[in-house]
This record gives sequence, C-alpha cells and structure tokens, in this order.
Amino acid sequence: MTTQLARLSLVLTLFALPVSDATAAQAGENVTLNPRTGLDGYEALVEAEFESGRTGLRIIAATENAGSADWNRIKVPLALFAKAMPTSAAVWFARPDGSYFTVDSGLAKENLRDRDYFPGLMAGKEVVSALVVSKSTGKRSAIIAVPVQKDGRVIGALGVSVATEKIADLVDDKIPFPRQMAFYALDGRGQISLHRESALLFEFAGEFGSPSLTEAVKEMLSKPEGTVHYEFQGSEREAIFKRSNVTGWVYALRW
Repeated sequence: MTTQLARLSLVLTLFALPVSDATAAQAGENVTLNPRTGLDGYEALVEAEFESGRTGLRIIAATENAGSADWNRIKVPLALFAKAMPTSAAVWFARPDGSYFTVDSGLAKENLRDRDYFPGLMAGKEVVSALVVSKSTGKRSAIIAVPVQKDGRVIGALGVSVATEKIADLVDDKIPFPRQMAFYALDGRGQISLHRESALLFEFAGEFGSPSLTEAVKEMLSKPEGTVHYEFQGSEREAIFKRSNVTGWVYALRW
C-alpha cells in the first residue's frame, strides 16, 4: 500500500494536479494535460514498475536460498515478491535446462528453452521487457528476469512475467489522461507492448493498413524522440514519442 501511495504522489507531483482534479478526471470530467508532461509521467510510472521488479529479483538472486537452486527454499521469498508486485502474471524460477517453477503452480509442464531471451539469460544477461504470451497463464506479458549465479556459473534464473494489460490499467488508474488521448508503447520491432485499448496489445502498429501510420512507426523506431502525424481509423492523429533507456520501448501519447 505504501508503494502505491508513493507512486500516486509522484505522478500527481509531476502533473502539478491536486488530488481532487485527478479524481474528477477518473469521473470523466475534462482535465487539461500538457502532452510532454503526460508522456514523461507515463514513462516514469511504467519504468518505476520495471525497475522495482528487477531490483527485487536481484536481491533474491543474491541470497543463499536462490544459490541453493532448491525450489522449496526459493518459493517463499518469491511468493513475497509476487504479493508485492500486483502487475505480475507469474513469478518463477527456471533451471538451466528450461524447466521452471511458478509461485502459483509449482513445477510447470512447459519449458522455456525455446524463448528467444533464454539463451542470453543463461549466459548471465538480465532480461527487461521481452514480450511473450505467458506459457503458464496465457497472458500477454513482458519478461523481467535475472540470472542466479554460484561460483562463477549460472545455475538458474528468477523472473516475473508482467501482465501488460495490468500495466496499462495501472497507468490509467494513476494518470488523469483525457478520454480522447491514447497512450501506447512499441518495442524495437514495432510491436505494441502497451496500449490504453487492450485489444491492440501485441499487434504490429505498421500493419493497420495506413501508409502514413507505417511511415510514422518507422520514424518512431529510428529517432530518440519527436512528433509524428498519421491517419488511424479514418481520423488524422498526432503523437509525441520518446525512446526509453530502460526497456528500449518507444513511449507515445496520441490525440
């Protein structure tokens, strides 16, 4: 609860809005919002969630429980972590062979060997924001994972599958965006990693049939920040965007 209040305080400070105005926005009333401020606040909120998840996993990975590679010793701290991260769809420990355990279900029937991020993770590289459809829950998720090392070798990994729909709900809950404004994010391939409209999650933005949108996506993926104009669903749109140094995603606000 304290973490949630701290996040809300941060966002309200960024927007310089009193709590009463934020409440009015949630009730559907008009609130004036500077797009640049909105974009910065949106990025800060999402990245705070990712950084919090990665930091928590790093702390657990450094413990003797994790170093034992014994699920019975690892599941208790991971369960506490999962409880403190409500945006998670699954929290897990993986072995080098790709077999893995989740806090909710124990040993999974599936295997992570075929995930694109897995070889790098087993080579000692952390994972932040890799997009997957969760094997254990079926939810569209972004992976945060850290290797567990002992005596200089990787003996497993700890991870959380963050439900992208829950992240979008968090943004909508904490930031008073006007109803006509949409927030979204693209990964490095142009896949929609976050969107105010959940039906568009994991679609490829450049494949909606609008030549101007296709060109806008190319520009967004090639520049660190800027403004683009394009046609979407029969209407002219304008969006500001900036690329993240944490997730690598391009965050955007469109109106």
